[in-house]
Amino acid sequence: MKAYKEMSRDELLTLKAALEEEYKEEQAKGLSLNMARGKPGFSQLALSMKMLDEINSSSDMRTLLGNDTRNYGDLDGIGECRQLMADMMGVKKNNIIIYGNSSLNIMYDTISRSVTHGVNGSTPWCKLDKVKFLCPVPGYDRHFAITEFFGIEMIPVPLDNNGPDMDMVEQYVNNDAAVKGIWCVPKYSNPSGISYSDEVVRRFANLKPAAEDFRIFWDNAYCVHHLYEDEQDEILNILDECEKAGNPDMAYMFASTSKISFPGSGISAIATSETNVEFIKKQLTIQTIGHDKINQLRHSRFFKNIDGLKAHMAKHADLLRPKFEAVLAELDKELAGLEIGSWVKPRGGYFISFNALDGCAKAIVAKCKEAGVVLTNAGATYPYGNDPKDSNIRIAPSFPTPEEMAAAAKIFVLCTKLVSIDKILESK
Repeated sequence: MKAYKEMSRDELLTLKAALEEEYKEEQAKGLSLNMARGKPGFSQLALSMKMLDEINSSSDMRTLLGNDTRNYGDLDGIGECRQLMADMMGVKKNNIIIYGNSSLNIMYDTISRSVTHGVNGSTPWCKLDKVKFLCPVPGYDRHFAITEFFGIEMIPVPLDNNGPDMDMVEQYVNNDAAVKGIWCVPKYSNPSGISYSDEVVRRFANLKPAAEDFRIFWDNAYCVHHLYEDEQDEILNILDECEKAGNPDMAYMFASTSKISFPGSGISAIATSETNVEFIKKQLTIQTIGHDKINQLRHSRFFKNIDGLKAHMAKHADLLRPKFEAVLAELDKELAGLEIGSWVKPRGGYFISFNALDGCAKAIVAKCKEAGVVLTNAGATYPYGNDPKDSNIRIAPSFPTPEEMAAAAKIFVLCTKLVSIDKILESK
């Protein structure tokens, strides 16, 4: 295909007229598809329905150690559930605390605790003149929302196919004591789909923070969310690497079953050093008597072990793969060679990250909405909702059917072409 920038003004105007007619035809179909968030589809949720049969009024409600899940106790979670999550996250059972259904809630709590009570005895962040956080971009909007809520200054850090710009990370972390943390989605990153290289993970572990209370917020949300059986990304374990580097307390790892079992009724966990675990549990003792142990028991009995969980995730992959491939096929077919956008084919996770021409993302998202396709707001993948290039768009293929995704991808491509032509015409 001929690149749009190489076309004459007349060629572009002729093409635009044809595309506008096609767009009107798509608009007339009255589609209504919401891809603003990475929600599991109906068929994915159905995979876990038999979990609800694991426990009933006749069930033995005791754990393997004999503790009654109907009663108080097991503040850090029942043993078999801690073991399941430890195996999923690749850590030791002693490094795990089980929470409720939301890992985002744990991250919020962890920031909140740091603001009000400090980190392992350090000065509470609320008593400091300035607190800063590094934010690899494009990144997860809900991470940025938490730090913005607490008034923490966010510093964007460019992300490439290997991970964050570690020269920049090291410069900030090793020299500025106001830098207290960094958000990371290290595997099948939200939204770019990339996974951190071994070198990047090791450089993280070997940071020499100017602040004793600096922490890596390692949101390993997609640790078992592969799309292909024979093409799976693997990353080094940050807790292991930090221990080797003499920084055992520097990382918090988060994960949940939100996109494994039920998003509203799953289980979540934090994994960190035993020193950090003990500090967190002191606060947790004040905050709660314990989280939903019956739900923990239900999950443990349904999955049984890590092999059962992986087999379950293979079923998810079979449902998700056609949706991703429907989008990627349309992008490859219609946009390759036009030089008006770039994207990465992810091997897992929940998103496809698309980079349009500078200054086009908001217009593309708005035009898609006019045709019945709702995307994540342009700019959401950057702190404060400000994408300085106005180019990044997050596509979430999980919720619609493969057929709906193909239709939505067609509209997305049309909108990208039309907005890009207008942008190029401005300069001709």
